[in-house]
Amino acid sequence: MTLRVNGKVVTPTGVIRQGCVEVRGDRITAVAEYPSIRDGHWIVPGFVDIHTHGGGGHTFTTGDAESARAAAAYHLNHGTTSLLASLVSAPFELMRSATTAFAPLVRQDVLAGIHFEGPYLSAARCGAQNPEFLRDPSIDELTELLKLGEGTVRMVTLAPELTGAIEAIGLLTGQGVVAAVGHTDATYEQTCAAVAAGASVGTHLFNGMRPVHHRDPGPAVALLTAPNVFCELVADGVHLHEGTLTFAVATAGPERCALVTDAMAAAGMPDGEYELGGQAVTVADGQARLADGTIAGSTLTMDAALRHAVAVGMPVPDAVRMVSTTPALAVGLGDRVGALTAGLRADLVVLDDELNVVRVMRAGEWVR
Repeated sequence: MTLRVNGKVVTPTGVIRQGCVEVRGDRITAVAEYPSIRDGHWIVPGFVDIHTHGGGGHTFTTGDAESARAAAAYHLNHGTTSLLASLVSAPFELMRSATTAFAPLVRQDVLAGIHFEGPYLSAARCGAQNPEFLRDPSIDELTELLKLGEGTVRMVTLAPELTGAIEAIGLLTGQGVVAAVGHTDATYEQTCAAVAAGASVGTHLFNGMRPVHHRDPGPAVALLTAPNVFCELVADGVHLHEGTLTFAVATAGPERCALVTDAMAAAGMPDGEYELGGQAVTVADGQARLADGTIAGSTLTMDAALRHAVAVGMPVPDAVRMVSTTPALAVGLGDRVGALTAGLRADLVVLDDELNVVRVMRAGEWVR
């Protein structure tokens, strides 16, 4: 049986104003123009969040499988049909147990992969990462995690200036794992060396990084100007000034800028007290911070990130690319999801004119 979803269809090449997405089973079979259609809803590909720590009161950071299922379900209702479960800096035993717990969820397609944000990060730029657990990259640890994950570890964020980082990047990329640069005090030159070694993602660009200076451009400039690097951006109006957000997109283009949530368990929850990586987090007015004021993730969802990008002046097709197509490509999922293209999994989001979620389809099934 063929299912047809009608509206203003956002494709990789533009908008079909009177369009239709045809779905059979869990696949998109056709995307076409149908002049008789008058439904005004936006039809966009399911969102792909490559950096999220939790949501709806549930977290990925403890390595609990049921909590991970619930967090993924929360974000699914906001249009995120594919996400990586992002861990924070932790003891190696927790990294091992989380990999063991989450690998079956990846194989069951609940998660799109595992992302280790740390513990191989700079103490000087650790942000809300727990400094107690920071350490230099360990080839032995990474080798064991990759073996345990059996292909489910998809990305690792590290600081390239640390001892052993370049070797670690080589190991990761040699095993098909994305190496990301983040929480780093690296110089421009050290960052370029990491890119040359195979690093291909900048983790929440500008945040947790040596700041830009005209005589010391640092990692952000190196990552923005590297043609083979995808740059994560947290578009919540807190992590980045709108001028910084639009500058980054103007520099790297929507083809290399991936909007992410960096959400923690407090996303979708009331203000109050929460925890992240063993540290107390206070959420007030929707902003998550440590006691010293350091930003501690976000309470963002991908649909809200899309709306924010459009509100600061980005065309809808560009914003959609940054929440779906670009992040999918960044972590090697572009041949499965991230676009309304025949042959890909039937993941789509129906949005009203204010870009609020009306319905979500995942693998050809409407989400209840």
